[in-house]
Amino acid sequence: MSDLVIGLLVLGAVVFAGVLVYNRVQVRSVHRTSVPSPLQESARRREPTLEPSTPADRRVDYVIELESERALSDALVREGWRPLAQRFGRRGVLDQDEQGVWRAALQLVSRSGAVSEADLVEFRSGVETLAARLGARIAAPELRRALHTARELDRICADADIQVALHIIGENIEPDPGHQPFQVVRREDGVTLTLDVALAPDLGASYEAMVRAGRALAEKHGAKLVDDRGDTLDERALSAIGAQLDAVRQTLAAHGIETGSPLAQRLFS
Repeated sequence: MSDLVIGLLVLGAVVFAGVLVYNRVQVRSVHRTSVPSPLQESARRREPTLEPSTPADRRVDYVIELESERALSDALVREGWRPLAQRFGRRGVLDQDEQGVWRAALQLVSRSGAVSEADLVEFRSGVETLAARLGARIAAPELRRALHTARELDRICADADIQVALHIIGENIEPDPGHQPFQVVRREDGVTLTLDVALAPDLGASYEAMVRAGRALAEKHGAKLVDDRGDTLDERALSAIGAQLDAVRQTLAAHGIETGSPLAQRLFS
């Protein structure tokens, strides 16, 4: 566990009531298996799920503007963009700003990690080729600075990419089938409730909803609400987890990332 992660723990406890925080900086590879624990790294690792209409965002994208003295043909721009779209998939974004300026962008960070220097160089070269074909110029950020930004943003996201898991141990437990801001995973001896922290809308309220659901299930079925060691999660332990989550939320918010927001959906998908 790195010092970066240790800094997220509150109340001076590295491990409290079975609450573990795992840093995914060293294990940023695709499709890992989830390890149930009250506070754990996210298990869902996918490529970014951007829609074609997603606007470029300089906070998370390497944005190149296409400049020309005359209006660029929409059809020619989109046709020239096609090879880049095929190469970079949903990481690539093409849009126009409010002034009608075309912008080609590449997402710098996702759960797959920070963009590689090779990919960023290839992307910029492809846009330069497109611009030359259109008779346009480009305005682009300096590559080295963009790579530094990507790695810093990736570090921040890695520290915040965690899940909360609460286990309800008992027999014949039937969770509420209604929509909830958390997931329900069945297990042989009960169920586990999990919350993807970065993707949770209104993190505090989402966590409270999960705790209420966990308590209600435990009371209804005479079951136990426990951590992954099997120790009962009392009010003090649950409050400590909530405090840790608020620290994560504040860290993200300080960098302009609200949990559950469209920006968070991009970075943590």
